Amino acid sequence: MDIIPQIIINSIIAGAIYTIIALGFNLIYSTVKFFDIGYGVLMTVGSYVVFLLFKKLGFDFYLSILFGIITSGVIGYLIYKIVYYPLRGRKASNMVLLIASLGVFIVIQAIIAILFTSQFQTLTLSSGVQKIYEVFGAFITQTQVVIFITAFVLVLVVALILKKTMLGKMIKAIGDNEDVSKIVGIDTKKIIGYVFLIGSSIAGVAGILVGLDTGIEPTMGMSLLLKGVVATIIGGIGNIYGAILGGFFLGFVENFGIWQISGEWKEAIAFAILIIFLIFRPQGILRK
Repeated sequence: MDIIPQIIINSIIAGAIYTIIALGFNLIYSTVKFFDIGYGVLMTVGSYVVFLLFKKLGFDFYLSILFGIITSGVIGYLIYKIVYYPLRGRKASNMVLLIASLGVFIVIQAIIAILFTSQFQTLTLSSGVQKIYEVFGAFITQTQVVIFITAFVLVLVVALILKKTMLGKMIKAIGDNEDVSKIVGIDTKKIIGYVFLIGSSIAGVAGILVGLDTGIEPTMGMSLLLKGVVATIIGGIGNIYGAILGGFFLGFVENFGIWQISGEWKEAIAFAILIIFLIFRPQGILRK
């Protein structure tokens, strides 16, 4: 079998996952202007809620997924209300917020490890049977098809919200200038809360899809977060369309980069691309 079609399919699926991760991260960052490391562990939260409800308690598969997404969103919202909002109210620097988000990440990751152990776990579809399709000589699973469709739908929904709704216009206004937004009457506290709710829910979606595709473990959040951050910077921070370009660009570079070498180099390739962009095009492929 010619390996090129399979590498292309693998690149597309990786790009779709990175796009979903970057989409939620980009939405939060472009609004509050700090790197929320805690975003990474919310992906882990979503996947483990599905694992608990579906694999351990026998809940309906799709209902478990819905609860996983909602739980990630609600926890992300509560983190904003309990941790980030008081710090931002005291005019804490971005470095302080970054450290606080790292603390959130470590605490929640530790709780997950205590509750579920550090063992690798798998999630399966409700039928227990994974369909496999052949496309131009390459193979793609049913879950991977869902990942690609989900990425497309999420990007479309977020784009429509930002462009066509009053909520989206207020989010963009806060991203442009939060102080002026307050002056013109926008309830920035409430709107930023909505942003964390939406962005964290997207993180939950990403974690669940990764879990269905490759499995879950308590430490999965950091590696996924780093890939999302790399895709965000490559595509252009603050631009949701840049998240798409950055995600798929990273997916293709990674998978073609390890074509002739060990897969262990995938992480190194990702960060080498990041360094190149930071040096030669720090604004990313698309400007804000």
